[in-house]
Amino acid sequence: MIQMILIAGAMTNFRSRLFGFGAVLIASTIAHAADEPASSNPRPADPGSSLERTCFQTHANWAPWMQSRSDVAICYGINRNLPARIKQWKDQGYITHFMTGVSWGVYQDYLYGRFDGINHVDEAQKERDGKTISHGGDVYYMSPGERFGEFLCKGVKQAIDAGADAIHLEEPEFWVRAGYSEGFKREWKAYYREDWIPPHSSPDAQYRASKLKYYLYRRALKQVFDFVKAENAKTGKHIKCYVPTHSLINYASWKIVSPESSLIRVGADGFIAQVWTGTARTPNVYRGAIKERTFETAFFEYGAMMNVVQASGGTVWFLNDPIEDNPDHSWEDYRVNWESTLTASLLWPQVWRFEVMPWPERIFHGRYPKIDKANRKPGERVEREPMPRAYGSELMTVITALNDMNQKEISWDCGTRGIGVIVSDTMMFQRGDPTPSDEHLGSFYGLALPLFKRGIPVEPVQLENLPHAGRQDSNRILLATYEGMKPPSPEVHEALAARVREGTVLVFVDDDKDPYHGVSEWWNDRQKGMNYKYPREHLFEKLGLDKNAPEGTYKIGKGALIYKKESPAATTYRPQGADAIVDLVRNACATAGLEYRETNALVLRRGPYVIGAGLDESIDAPVKTIKGRFVDLFAASLPIVDSVSFGPGSRRFLIDLDRLPKKDPRVIASSCKTLDAKATAEGAFTFYAEGPSEVEAVLRIFLKAKPAEVRIDGKALEASAYDWDGATETLRLRFMNSASGRRVEIR
Repeated sequence: MIQMILIAGAMTNFRSRLFGFGAVLIASTIAHAADEPASSNPRPADPGSSLERTCFQTHANWAPWMQSRSDVAICYGINRNLPARIKQWKDQGYITHFMTGVSWGVYQDYLYGRFDGINHVDEAQKERDGKTISHGGDVYYMSPGERFGEFLCKGVKQAIDAGADAIHLEEPEFWVRAGYSEGFKREWKAYYREDWIPPHSSPDAQYRASKLKYYLYRRALKQVFDFVKAENAKTGKHIKCYVPTHSLINYASWKIVSPESSLIRVGADGFIAQVWTGTARTPNVYRGAIKERTFETAFFEYGAMMNVVQASGGTVWFLNDPIEDNPDHSWEDYRVNWESTLTASLLWPQVWRFEVMPWPERIFHGRYPKIDKANRKPGERVEREPMPRAYGSELMTVITALNDMNQKEISWDCGTRGIGVIVSDTMMFQRGDPTPSDEHLGSFYGLALPLFKRGIPVEPVQLENLPHAGRQDSNRILLATYEGMKPPSPEVHEALAARVREGTVLVFVDDDKDPYHGVSEWWNDRQKGMNYKYPREHLFEKLGLDKNAPEGTYKIGKGALIYKKESPAATTYRPQGADAIVDLVRNACATAGLEYRETNALVLRRGPYVIGAGLDESIDAPVKTIKGRFVDLFAASLPIVDSVSFGPGSRRFLIDLDRLPKKDPRVIASSCKTLDAKATAEGAFTFYAEGPSEVEAVLRIFLKAKPAEVRIDGKALEASAYDWDGATETLRLRFMNSASGRRVEIR
């Protein structure tokens, strides 16, 4: 077994932190043969694995208890044993990718001049008081100079030579509170052709500092993307570059600047949307109440990343994490929040690729408090426990189902669809001193939450992507504000105005009081003929209106503008503030000829799968209930349920048995990978099963008749390990998983 030693340090809430340098998980050498005897069952081919449907990341060697059987294993970190790790995972039948951090890592060779003979320590990100922002010791967050991208290319080349099939460059992050290092000052002078100005000295300086931070990481990543493309041209390979990154909404909330939507246009092939409990439980404000709204926040975070690739092209994977970086929560807290984020991710049917977990080491072998921190008494002893058996089975059942999410039949039961809220990367530019925008990102949530809480699956729409013809979203109504963000170019107004003239109804809510309206930007650049006090004025003129048009509704071509002079953030702090936004949207629906509908639940069907959530803080209406015959995938025992309610706070992931063909036997749900399923001439049903060696496999199988016997690897299974449900003609079967695979025969 792998032995893990947790070295205490300064923990931070980021995706790779448990294996970073504030807290390091050290894995010992694994003796594979000692863990599990070899199997005589040859592993059948998985015809769907080439689609790369699911993945996970790890810095550890392969081990039987990590045999989740996703399509892709992402080997994390550059070190001496990287080639051996990649080979191990390849030998087990995984497609292998490589991942490394962009903004921090074991980069001492670069820092101290061993890479190019130049000391680069002054490129470490620094705060106003001179404190270096560190991941622990001299693992610094970098303010990337021109040579930093070249240094990253050297490490990427090692991964390519070791056999990596794709490259992941994670978390290009520049802290808003940074911008005071000598390296950043040099970059300021080169970029702006003037001496550095302290970012905290004015809104203009803060905004310009963030623009530069955005540019620096885009430049560094473009160097790597270009390098990989050049390597592909030389070798004939087709290695792709992905950027695992938090959502724009989270980075704006956490006060971090990252290139986000611009990366597709400079060479990225796609993203992993790093959304999990740790990001999604960031509190926001609704009707004056500040609290965690994990499900709602996760929905918007996933949606923001989906919209980036939908509009710009590329591939997106949605991350799910069965725990989170904070180790003080209980397994039950992790499970409840994981189900919330997972449900939110499945409500975006355009996406069918998933990172099913980061760091299986800390999940399968982690030990966490029996009682959540919030429920412990002061001074109470913390008793930790391993992952509950039922949670392990539930987790593997869901992972198996996630491989089957590329479904063509999609149907919704929800509130009005076709409504979007405009977002921009510039949301990250207004988060620092001296006048940071609303602490809880009310400019976004003030427009989005009032609708979502009424069952309306409102979509984040990336402003930067609107000018790209042929790739826009199909929303009939768009809500927008320039409070908390700004339009990055006049071209976005050309595109937005064209959308309105073609039939979109734009609801614009802004009181013109954001101090960042006065930053030195294109809308007030008189040398380019721009003389606007607010960027809204330029938009209104492009819509054919007077720039000082009063509040009201204006018919524009086939569409319309509905203008309300109000602060979206201010509405979040008023109990009735949400109602004003809803009234505007009702009017917009009437103007657009769109039926307005509210619900207190969101239910989506993806083929035979039913995903749903009951909403709290919602409308007063009867609880939604559906009838039928369903397998509950959020229950380890895979029970059959005939009535499912979507009460406030409920999360559901089901298989509708009546949507499945009944002609032949089949595995309906399983907490293991099943392959080569077939009926034999003798009337038996056989298949190969494989999974983590320490997780119990639970399966629900459709059969034509009650089985007389079940055999595992040729040995009869005890009758207590399986039971028959005659009403649904399904068998429930239980046995311990095997990493080396088992042959199951049902007679």
